[in-house]
Parts: sequence; structure tokens; C-alpha cells
Amino acid sequence: MRLKNKVAMITGAASGIGQATAELFAEEGASVAVVDVDVERGEATARNISEHGGQARFVRADIARGADCAQAVSETLQAYGTVDILVNNAAAFVLKGFGATPEDWQLSFGVNVVGSAMITRYAVAHMKQKGGAIVNLSSISGFVAQPDFFVYSATKAALLQMTRNMAMDLGPYRIRVNSVCPGTIITPASLRHMEKVGLTLEQFDAQEGAKTFLGRAGRPREVAYAILFLASDEASYITGAALMVDGGYTAQ
Repeated sequence: MRLKNKVAMITGAASGIGQATAELFAEEGASVAVVDVDVERGEATARNISEHGGQARFVRADIARGADCAQAVSETLQAYGTVDILVNNAAAFVLKGFGATPEDWQLSFGVNVVGSAMITRYAVAHMKQKGGAIVNLSSISGFVAQPDFFVYSATKAALLQMTRNMAMDLGPYRIRVNSVCPGTIITPASLRHMEKVGLTLEQFDAQEGAKTFLGRAGRPREVAYAILFLASDEASYITGAALMVDGGYTAQ
């Protein structure tokens, strides 16, 4: 098992990429803190992991609130005694451009950037004692222009730079910090988008797949494997990097 005896906190773990990552980490031997604001889905994720023989605990937190970040780390320490891995996956999907309001900007940056920074702040206070790994979920949207989309894109670009700076600051403590940059992935968020614009899953998959080398959108588990690699000791000499998981979208 690649994460045997490790403790991992995963934000936004109630669904989508976060849920797939929590399940995979548990399969690889980690004790997982399922951190999310969605109590019903978060508890279901933790329960499902436990029913399949893994170790998981749901921790309710809105990471846009500093007090929630501190409490989430505290609850994880109470449950498992340490934190070895942090996956900053939670995100607010404000997919707007010039039509965005100040409240839209505050929500997007509050969760995607400030929230990720704050929970990292509290986690690394304990990780500094023995090292660890942090994986930030950025996006291809931090690299390429997309129409009427720049609120979300700006947060993901900020996460890329935050990853590089964190890697520099935390390197002396043997804490590695990397980012994973997914392309279009079929998640509950993308399913809601399909419903909003009137597309079936097959139509959406074909439309988005046409933008890639592999001819399809990705699945959450495919991103989870990339996160697992960067969180594991197999990536022991990788820090400050951005790993694309996009079917070749950004290679064009």
C-alpha cells in the first residue's frame, strides 16, 4: 500500500474528484479526513469508505471561514494524531466573466484561494515536525484562455503561483507542494452544467472530448491517481510542479 500509516486531509471530499481521491487514498492504506461543507454527502463518503474496510472520518468545514479550517485540522489530529498529507480540492465554481458581481469574486477567491491557504496554514504547523505532502487542485483554466470564464480561471492561476511559493517556503521542512491541473472531468459540477445548458452526458463528452487528443472527457478516478502519485513517496523529489491531467488539451 502506497499510503500505509499515513493520515490525509482532503477538502471538498464529499463528491467528484475529492470523493474519488478519498476512496483511493483509503484503498492505499491512508486514514482519511473527509473535509466538506456538505454534511449529508460527506458523511456518506466516509461511511462508504468504512464499509469497504478503510479508515475515514467526516469533518464538516467551510474552508472560507478561518475558524472552520483550524477546527478541521484540530478534529483530524484528535482522531488520528497527525497530518501527513493535505489535498486542497474544495472549490467554488463561479464560471463567469464580466457579469460577475463582487460577491461572486469574494466567494470564488474565498474558497479556492484564501480557504486553501488557511487550511494549509493550520495543517503545516503540525506537518513541519516530520515532513509531508500537499497537493493543490488547480486546472487547465490557470493556463489557457476560455470564454466568459475568468473568475474561476483567476483563482486557479493564483493556486499555481501559491503552489510554487509554498514549495519554496516549506522545502526546508521536507514538505513537498505540487499541483494537479485537470481538464474537463465528469463530476457532479459538470453534470449540473450539462443540465443548465441542455446537453446529455454523451453530447457533453463528445463536445469536450473533441478538444483533447484522447477524444473524451476525464473521470474523477483518473485525476485521483495523479494526486496519489504526488502525495506518495514515489514523488519524493518532486515539488513546485504542475501535473496536467487533461487528455492532451494543453499540449496543442
